[in-house]
Amino acid sequence: ITTTGGSTLTSDPNSGLIAYPAGCVIVLLHPETNKQTHIINTSRKTFSAVAFSHDGKHLVTGESGHLPCVRVWEVDGAQVAEVQSHKYGVSCVSFSTNSCYIVSVGFQHDMTVSVWDWRVRAAGNSPEAGSANHSSRSVGLRYQADVFSPCVQVNSTVPLIGRSGLLGDHKNSVFSGVACGRGLMASNTYCITSSGLLCLLNSSRQLEAWVHLKTTSASCLSITESLVFCGCADGVIRVFNPSNLQYISTVQRPHHLGVNLMPITPDRYKYCKHAGEIL
Repeated sequence: ITTTGGSTLTSDPNSGLIAYPAGCVIVLLHPETNKQTHIINTSRKTFSAVAFSHDGKHLVTGESGHLPCVRVWEVDGAQVAEVQSHKYGVSCVSFSTNSCYIVSVGFQHDMTVSVWDWRVRAAGNSPEAGSANHSSRSVGLRYQADVFSPCVQVNSTVPLIGRSGLLGDHKNSVFSGVACGRGLMASNTYCITSSGLLCLLNSSRQLEAWVHLKTTSASCLSITESLVFCGCADGVIRVFNPSNLQYISTVQRPHHLGVNLMPITPDRYKYCKHAGEIL
């Protein structure tokens, strides 16, 4: 599997099902059986982002190209909702923690972050903003921000209210990934820089802690209630404690493609030598 970033690879935490785009097709890989199913975009536009809902029952996708759509699918391939709010492409998508709202971020020149109630759209109505405060996080070149959806219901486009994080000496960093905390750490925001720093911002948007990942670059991160996983260069994954960013371990890298993992027994060694296999 080859992906361009964390927004093009997702997994269902309940079933382990893996989803990733391949042109105008979403591939659903069942790792235990090594079987695939597919979701085909009838518009023939290339998928640029994909994410599972937290209950694993739905997928949200973003597209590239002129006037792209954000679409919600059932895992069996049926489309249940769509919205068109970007002009040039969708770089990433995500469900809210309660799976009621979807956040989509446009390409660089799109300059749009959209929040919409996909269940209202699925019922055939206009998308509405939520009736309670919900927040999302976004990062990019020299900024990290909390973005809040309005607390009143509306039937038209409204501006999102954002507040920049207080980054201190790291205010000029290029941020390549962001995630909200889970469980007891839900008020925290975690982000990584392309230069290899993992940063923790508290509920007051202040930079509370940071740690160097000891890598040349970092591109993505994922959060659970007890662990922070950081994707680094050369296939390295570092694991940290979300409460204080204490280093826990480095995930062992998989073997190289083509490596034979079968145990070498005397009988097998004789067979391999006879067959001319290089050991």
